Amino acid sequence: MTTIDRRSFLAGSLALAAPAAAAQDAQEPEDLSRIGKTPNTRFAVNVEMWWRKLPFLQRIVMAAEYGFPAVEFWPWRGKDINAVSDITTDLGIEVAQFTAWGFVPGMNEPENKMKFIREVKEACEIARRLRCKKMTVVAGNDIAGRSPEQMHAAVIDALKAVAPIAETTDVMLILEPMNVRVDHKGHCLYGSPDAVRICREVGSSHVKINWDLYHMQISEGDLCGRLKDGFDQVGYLQLADHPGRNEPGTGEIHYPRVLRAAKELGYEDFVGLECRPRNGEHAAAVAVNAADQW
Repeated sequence: MTTIDRRSFLAGSLALAAPAAAAQDAQEPEDLSRIGKTPNTRFAVNVEMWWRKLPFLQRIVMAAEYGFPAVEFWPWRGKDINAVSDITTDLGIEVAQFTAWGFVPGMNEPENKMKFIREVKEACEIARRLRCKKMTVVAGNDIAGRSPEQMHAAVIDALKAVAPIAETTDVMLILEPMNVRVDHKGHCLYGSPDAVRICREVGSSHVKINWDLYHMQISEGDLCGRLKDGFDQVGYLQLADHPGRNEPGTGEIHYPRVLRAAKELGYEDFVGLECRPRNGEHAAAVAVNAADQW
């Protein structure tokens, strides 16, 4: 886009997005931008899960309208990366992270190693264009006849192979463990102990964990204790409440306590809002703001 095109797009996006947001709650304050400007934590809205009825770029506009400093999203393929770069620049909002490598094919299969290396190289170039410093990678789904130990060994080997690429380009690869009970039965990496062990064995400043607190709650609980035990390998945090995978305050997790623990451990980066707003985005944003008060 040219500068004129970008400005025109932004103006049109705001005109379309604002009524959609206002329709959620007639009691919304006029200054939405104060809601996302939280006192202790910098949040990144997952624009795959928020404002899903709006076109993708308009979701980024809405995140900025609410005052959130960053967004995150899932695979970069299929998205207009130039447009995302342009609009985030114009809005003064960051891309905290996106997904560079998903479940299939898994890097837990040695035969996929070279494809994984090529994909990481290409994704690092996308990250450069987006001024993004982190990318999620996923270990892969179970392989028949392979033990967890064998699959994890292949993951370690693959991550060791791409660690120099990540270090040279200054993009952190964040490995995400899942949960088996609710969302990702058949995956090969759950909970923090194995993820921490894998990343410690890789031994790179640019290969860490996407520590999704929702998945960790389901897999192991003891969120603050586990976070402390593995904090040297935390690259990024995400949240959602459980059950439901909705915003804080809708489930069993007391997020003011957990976010405070992360802050006290020294975590200063973005926290991804990978949650589905249960009662609309405005109510979810207010709940996120409340969870950051302690």
